[in-house]
Amino acid sequence: MNSRTLIKLLLVGLMLLWSASAAGAQSNSEDAQFGPVVRAYLGYLRNEQEVVDDRASRHEVNPTYYRRNSNRIRALREMAMRIAIDTQNDYLPELEAVASDEFSLILERPPRSASLRVGDVLETTFRYLGVVRVGESFYVFARLDPYEQSELVERKESQTSPTGDSVSAVEPVKSRPITRARRVTNP
Repeated sequence: MNSRTLIKLLLVGLMLLWSASAAGAQSNSEDAQFGPVVRAYLGYLRNEQEVVDDRASRHEVNPTYYRRNSNRIRALREMAMRIAIDTQNDYLPELEAVASDEFSLILERPPRSASLRVGDVLETTFRYLGVVRVGESFYVFARLDPYEQSELVERKESQTSPTGDSVSAVEPVKSRPITRARRVTNP
């Protein structure tokens, strides 16, 4: 190889490295507005997308699986950023995104998607956060922490009459908002 060809290859290689680092910096700069917890979760979702991309590139998964899981990751990312921006808090609950045909994967008695209302608590385990449409509709739920779950169980038990009949079986149980109190640091 002559020196001109070697220089051209070197320049092309450097340009590729620069463009790859610029793309990575751009996605990191988008996340810079968030705290360390939210940034870590968004990084986790980026890593999950890389795994799905890698499996697809090796033809380990079919295109339908790839598309659904890529869309699920996008839905989780969108909801996580929406929560972080709306609450201005560096806390995210454990999120689950499911398509309407996957409700039975997380719920014993899946509801009809049309009956879901934002804030509804289902089976004292999940709070419905909303629907995100990315290619298809994903219903996003926040898993309640153990303290919220036990509080809801106690509340349900207190609404049950001495004969064991439920006083309020039709209404969904509502609970606290999905945010935690901010930590205040003294200067």
